[in-house]
Amino acid sequence: MTEQEPGRRLILMRHAKSAWDDPALSDHARPLNSRGQRSAEALGQWLVERGHLPDQALVSDAKRTQETFAGLHLDIAPDLDAKLYLAEPPRLLSALRAARGHCVLLIAHNPGIAALAEALLADPVPHPRFTDYPTGATLVADFPIDSWRDLEPHTGRAADFITPRELTD
Repeated sequence: MTEQEPGRRLILMRHAKSAWDDPALSDHARPLNSRGQRSAEALGQWLVERGHLPDQALVSDAKRTQETFAGLHLDIAPDLDAKLYLAEPPRLLSALRAARGHCVLLIAHNPGIAALAEALLADPVPHPRFTDYPTGATLVADFPIDSWRDLEPHTGRAADFITPRELTD
């Protein structure tokens, strides 16, 4: 999908693998581990190679989602949103309906991100990891709408789906 084409494109990404080795850290403050850092960079390269370039990024304000976004090395600034931290699908959908970009990247957390991915598509993705949406899982979906305000469940068409292990292992 290009700027000239009608519709909107969504890149729905779960944060990359986070570290659990410091029990003193709150869940919100957990950073990426080294595998997560490699995964974020691989996902960024994949996005560029596939031409999936967002013009807006909605990112949970948790440390691991911010670090995932930073690892993508995209040439846009993120819109950090505390309401996206551990958000359920209705809140994620609300954030998307307020988006202004043509191609929007949303980085958030499970279980909300997996449930939203499933709810937005007209047909499920034929990938063995789609339903559990592991860390770093990324869906690219197209919607036949001119404004994000018109985003409705079961209207998206999957254009791409990848997990980091497919890129790094």
